[in-house]
Amino acid sequence: MLVAVGGHSRNIGKTSVVAGLICALPQWQWTAMKITQYGHGVCSSEGALCDCAPTNREHPYALSEEMAPTDTDSGRFLAAGAVRSFWLRTAAGQLGEAAPVIRKVLASGTNLIVESNSILEFFQPDLYLVVMDFSRKDFKPSSLRFLDRADALIVVDAGINVPLWKEVSRGMWDGKRQFAVKPPYYVTAAMAAFVKTRLSSRV
Repeated sequence: MLVAVGGHSRNIGKTSVVAGLICALPQWQWTAMKITQYGHGVCSSEGALCDCAPTNREHPYALSEEMAPTDTDSGRFLAAGAVRSFWLRTAAGQLGEAAPVIRKVLASGTNLIVESNSILEFFQPDLYLVVMDFSRKDFKPSSLRFLDRADALIVVDAGINVPLWKEVSRGMWDGKRQFAVKPPYYVTAAMAAFVKTRLSSRV
């Protein structure tokens, strides 16, 4: 089983949604994965200078497994109850190089929940959730590209009812199932029930 959680901008609660679903649905025995893309020393998921690029230049990606709960994103997944948690780093636009290792994780029979939009370029998830915050003007190309494939939207309550972005047609998202959440709580009982029902129907 593959669940993807994406978002239209940075730092809008994607990690909190993943951690919340892991905690709310422990019976799925989740394996979690955070995907980070980098380029020119800048992390595409955070938009700031970073050192997430692999030090070995011969390999286009790096996969590390978190071994204990920490305050890192992948550590938070373990703290929420994930059985295993990975951090995958790849150069921007080069996620395809790491597709075989993702397939290997899936082939092990695990229920994999991934924080990423770009994974939809290579995989058809059983469920794709998109986190949206109307107060953020930015709309990532990867999110816009796959928005029509979203099964549901998680709308963060930031006190704004009308989106600030202008380049996205309302018809692309307005008719989709939506769940309103208010930080610091990013998963509601209704959302967890929706995810459980959808995944159970695919078993």
